[in-house]
Amino acid sequence: MGLYERYILPRLIRCACGSKPVRYQRKKVVPEAEGVVLEIGMGSGENLPYYDPKRVKLVYGLEPSEGMRALAEEKVERSGLLLEWLPFPGEAIPLEDNRVDTVLLTYTLCTIPDRSQALREMKRVLKPGGRLLFCEHGLAPDASVAKLQRLINPLWSPLAGGCRIDLPMVDLILNAGFVIDELNSMYLPSTPRPFGYNVWGKAFAKEAV
Repeated sequence: MGLYERYILPRLIRCACGSKPVRYQRKKVVPEAEGVVLEIGMGSGENLPYYDPKRVKLVYGLEPSEGMRALAEEKVERSGLLLEWLPFPGEAIPLEDNRVDTVLLTYTLCTIPDRSQALREMKRVLKPGGRLLFCEHGLAPDASVAKLQRLINPLWSPLAGGCRIDLPMVDLILNAGFVIDELNSMYLPSTPRPFGYNVWGKAFAKEAV
């Protein structure tokens, strides 16, 4: 791991993912987490202040970046949550089947190389009746914005830890075998449109036929 990835990139991501519009989105989603929670890409712990400790028994923080985990230490201590770090990528979740009540996915799927595999892993570890809570930025519905996203992405992605701004997030979730039972979308205020289209909601794993 180079100096950029270990020291500079985590701070840049923390700054971008801690903006006021993004914090407001987190407040909409994170408090719904309950039981045993698996947070995918916990990063620097930006979601920790929004958990409801009365509803959460344990949080597994999946985060492969040592730099991100180091930045999260203070927030973990303040949260009062029982947290266990899992220093692994999203494609290889080291938990048994049907282990968690909630999978929390916020501004993370865009950086995972094999997104389909990661979503299958999330589905695998969810208990029957468990929920995937998601809030992601992605491909905009407006053709002009989507075109700009595709132009920007090859320059943006290498600087942003592999983050892609042109992914069809809803399609990815559905294609992995989830059923979305709550879905919202909007352009975040005070955010450039190519970076600001958000989708968020809840999903459950579709049973195999």
